Amino acid sequence: MSAGPSHLAVAHPPPPAHFSSLIDGCATSRRLLEIHAAVLRSGLQAHPVVNFKLQRRYSSLGHLDRSLSLLLHLTPNPSVFSFSSAIHAHVLHGLHLSALRLYVQMLSSPITPNAFTFSSALRACAHLPPGPGPGLALHSQALRLGLASDPYVATALIDVYASSGDVISARTLFDRLPDENNLVSSTAMITCYAKAGELRHARQLFDRMPHRDCVCWNAMIDGYTQHGKPTEAVELFRKMLRSSVKPNEVTVISVLSACAQMGALESGKWVHSYIKNNKIWFNAQVGTALIDMYCKSGSLEDACQVFEEIKDKDVVAWNSLITGHAMHGRSREALELFSQLCDEGLQPTDVTFVGVLNACSHAGLVSEGRALFQSMEHVHNIEPKIEHYGCMVDLLGRAGLVEEAHDLMQSMRVEPDTVLWGSFLAACRLHKKINLGEKVANFLLSNGTANSGTYILLSNIYATLGNWEEVARVRTLMKQSGVQKEPGCSSIEVNNMIHEFIVGDLRHPKSREIYAMLDELKRLLKAQGYVPRTELVLHDLEEPEKERALGVHSEKLAIAFGLISTEPGTTIKIIKNLRVCVDCHEVTKLISRIMGRKIVVRDRNRFHHFIDGSCSCGDFW
Repeated sequence: MSAGPSHLAVAHPPPPAHFSSLIDGCATSRRLLEIHAAVLRSGLQAHPVVNFKLQRRYSSLGHLDRSLSLLLHLTPNPSVFSFSSAIHAHVLHGLHLSALRLYVQMLSSPITPNAFTFSSALRACAHLPPGPGPGLALHSQALRLGLASDPYVATALIDVYASSGDVISARTLFDRLPDENNLVSSTAMITCYAKAGELRHARQLFDRMPHRDCVCWNAMIDGYTQHGKPTEAVELFRKMLRSSVKPNEVTVISVLSACAQMGALESGKWVHSYIKNNKIWFNAQVGTALIDMYCKSGSLEDACQVFEEIKDKDVVAWNSLITGHAMHGRSREALELFSQLCDEGLQPTDVTFVGVLNACSHAGLVSEGRALFQSMEHVHNIEPKIEHYGCMVDLLGRAGLVEEAHDLMQSMRVEPDTVLWGSFLAACRLHKKINLGEKVANFLLSNGTANSGTYILLSNIYATLGNWEEVARVRTLMKQSGVQKEPGCSSIEVNNMIHEFIVGDLRHPKSREIYAMLDELKRLLKAQGYVPRTELVLHDLEEPEKERALGVHSEKLAIAFGLISTEPGTTIKIIKNLRVCVDCHEVTKLISRIMGRKIVVRDRNRFHHFIDGSCSCGDFW
């Protein structure tokens, strides 16, 4: 049984080695304070080993203030190891500026930095805003001291240049390293390439590595996820499982994000099962990634279940569930969750308000949206950002309050972006505010801020009036400006495989069966009184040609494939990269009733749950 502090203050105090052993075995702040008191009574507070171990243990327990006080006030001759350890501790706790201030303070003494000092200080630089700044100064100092070629210093330098997007400098450093197969530096270079979006170079380096650890796999998988390559991320994860390297919680968070991007529910559930069966640490971050995946893959029920399983729910987990309810059209539930979050004593963030304002927009809850928007500054001290103004413009515009939306845009503290103008133009078109919409669109065209959506919405406005001459003029302007319309694409997951379709697609191996199903659906729809919304076709074509163009939209192809590829009664889930059009929305409602299927469609704005001829959006989207 170890002696308590009361037994340590004796006439013949224990040797420093005894205190060192006690400090090394200490696991709580209270026990460390007791040991520290005994050290003071024994007069060993200035002993270099005991002092250093106290500093390090205080740092590891999160008491950086006590550790720093020992270093700066109670250490007669601080060593480079003491300063380096303190700098490293501040970096680990995210106090990057404080770490650099400590480094500068060390330079004012006779102490010369070593490789560990530089690697720690450089890691602090890598977390500062991009720019030359202290990173270049540290690089120069490391060169003068002959430490720039040290593998750990060089790796930290690669991180610094990677954080500022300077891939060339990072690669130059990497190529100068004596061991090109060094795991740490190679992983840093892969991370650098991935951050810059140079995934081909990252993968080439990754494939050349003779040995890879979990951090290396994570860097490559996350690179794919962050740059919109979810299929590649999941494929690489499967390859990782066939290797000898075991994934960790960082791995599954990246893979779940990839599944969320694809809306791949089956793949996401498979990853969830892997987490459970392999005892991956289920912390709040993993739980939030699961909630996000389930929400974006169409299973709000599973998301709610995961939320209940998280022990220490932070505001990020609440935000994810609130946003999920909003995108599924469960607006009242989203607002109730917001109230619960506040009742729990958590402080809402700007992301929270994007979620609840979107919930109001999807359900037309104008008064609730106004009240929440006002409460941001007056109650929660959060200054609205452009995303919040965008939600309000969308809410007011959908509700027909186009002039109020325009007034709000005029009063904004930030300049409206193209997304916000796009929401406003869509409202002008929806509520036939033709003159105002035309004025705004032409303003955007004249000042060079128009995007493809601006041209398309202006075309829609003219097409609504039957003014095909102006439609042609706008399309010519769009072509001349080099702006390209994002092509519509719909995907469906069947048996863990993602099948993608574009308008009029003939590439699929089952195209013949798909188009046969479309013909059958056309016959059944006509019997139900369906009339194609040919006014939506923005070309001056004959009616039969317009009907044919509408009939092969990507989501209709995906639904037809789902009908021929799944058992009767199975829910069909579709992911659409653009807003679902009015005709496809009407057709999907009818198909859900005719075929007795629940059809879930995630478009750019929200989820639509089609059941027995009705949609969860209430035709308000």
